[in-house]
Amino acid sequence: MSTKHALPTLDRLNATVPDDLDAQKVGQDWLASFTKAVETNDIDATVALIHPDGWWRDLFALTWDLRTFQGSAGIKQFLQDRLETEKFSGFKFVEAAVDKPYPDLLWVRLHFDFETKVALGRVTALLVPTANGEWKSFVLCTNLENLKGYPERIGELRSFAPNHGKWQEQREREQAFADGDPEVLIIGAGQSGLDLAARLKNLGVSNLIVEKQPRVGDQWRNRYQALCLHDPIWFNQLPYLNFPESWPTFIPARKLADWLEFYASIMELNVWNSTAVTHAQRDEATNKWVVTVKKEDGSERILRVDHVVFALGLGAGSINVPNIPGKEDFQGQVLHSTQHHRATDHLGKKVVIVGACTSAHDIAADYVENGVDVTMFQRSSTYIMTTKEGSPRLMKPLYWQGGPAPEVADRIANATPIYFNKLIAQRQTAEIAEADKDILEGLKRVGYNLNMGDDGSGFLFLALKRAGGYYLDVGACQLIIDGKIKIKNNTQIERFTPTGLKFTDGSELQADVVLFATGFGDIREPIRKICGDEVGDKVPPIWGLNEEGELSGTWRELGTPGLWYMMGNLAWSRFFSKHVALQIKAKQEGVFGTRYSSPPIKA
Repeated sequence: MSTKHALPTLDRLNATVPDDLDAQKVGQDWLASFTKAVETNDIDATVALIHPDGWWRDLFALTWDLRTFQGSAGIKQFLQDRLETEKFSGFKFVEAAVDKPYPDLLWVRLHFDFETKVALGRVTALLVPTANGEWKSFVLCTNLENLKGYPERIGELRSFAPNHGKWQEQREREQAFADGDPEVLIIGAGQSGLDLAARLKNLGVSNLIVEKQPRVGDQWRNRYQALCLHDPIWFNQLPYLNFPESWPTFIPARKLADWLEFYASIMELNVWNSTAVTHAQRDEATNKWVVTVKKEDGSERILRVDHVVFALGLGAGSINVPNIPGKEDFQGQVLHSTQHHRATDHLGKKVVIVGACTSAHDIAADYVENGVDVTMFQRSSTYIMTTKEGSPRLMKPLYWQGGPAPEVADRIANATPIYFNKLIAQRQTAEIAEADKDILEGLKRVGYNLNMGDDGSGFLFLALKRAGGYYLDVGACQLIIDGKIKIKNNTQIERFTPTGLKFTDGSELQADVVLFATGFGDIREPIRKICGDEVGDKVPPIWGLNEEGELSGTWRELGTPGLWYMMGNLAWSRFFSKHVALQIKAKQEGVFGTRYSSPPIKA
């Protein structure tokens, strides 16, 4: 992170704020100055309204991409390149309120609507005081909300025509695509695929999901029996349809699987289960993707579609099992966490779990509850926070009981740049560690190796950068402290023996079962397998942070027109599925602009 990445604390700003601050007046006054500067295309005046170390994040509104600019030079270049071409205008004040996340941090959070030549959007800006009494934007986010002339067919725009006796036949023909091919083919019926399909449907874009599993939700249903979400329910809603109010805060995986199946049915999404995509090739003459799908009965259908979206998640790559010598001599069972079902499969056995993140802890705790002897081999240190102490501090007030609607919470949560969020996360992580002090000290006493995340920022940036390295504790840590889950670490595996594992420090562990909770390989593997090497060679890295702190690859095209990757946890899938759907709709209607490819200017 740049040395200019710092929070706008009141002491750093050398500013004070009166107790009777009128947030509405601050927001309206700033917006009036901003409107005048933009409408007269006065770039210097626009930049002057932004703090010299401030940020501008654009979510597909002005760049048709995910871009973050930090510092006056980078923001000025971006505005010179896009302000006039995109016709950024039509500003309308929505609301303003004071946020004070910490005693030394205060800003006025301003929302206002805008339009471009083809789209409608909303700005979220964080205005901070300065030493001379002026207010400047420290964070400004332009978010794509809708396309002009192509609103979602929901609410007041839903169909008003009655349907007497024709619905079932119409639905069957739609599901079978009896009258033609879909515009969009989505591979995978997890939350990402379902969210995108629902968004596209409400935008009038025909789409089909193909899913190799027999039922929607099997990605969750067929994992280990102990799997449960570690994020609270308010974070995990799907678009258009919230979970029942009676549901638990942390949803069991099989319960979620049934909800996804219900969602696909009630939202009338077109899903072909037990169906695999075997080949996809772009026809340059027609700009169509020619896709072969194979059904369970062996029959095939050739589909000609405009877009192919891979929605296979972080587990799309092959299972990651380290190549350890001597495996052929081992007399026990070796399996990956994705192949594990329930602890009772190994009653009376000695189990060694290789790995020390979420799956490893969940599975180990399940073993203990069923009386199975289990040792967790910790290859490197792990970030730990309890959901009891961490979840309220991280999720309130946006994703909690009594909080705003998901679309409102999403807009606020995603307005701040990821590297800005990291600065906040460092404070939150320290607070959570203090609250979790007893658990963390207990883990240290038994030799468990801990860390505080990337630069002390907790679990989120481990998830963004490497999709692992943490455990959100729901009980397994106490089992470790009590010695019920045994820990092995501070060495590495040298080889298998006939009866277990030998380590580089000369020690050995006896095992009947060695279970690898070691994640997955490159998630681009299925794209190369289905689309071929020529397309695969053009696909950029997917996941991980780029220089601007934005996620790589996902939610935009992958080097070849009409090829996309849609992924994320339930919250990100909910939010960014709309952006992917709007991009596809814009392409279908011929109103998509050009992606802003200018390289970042370092702050």
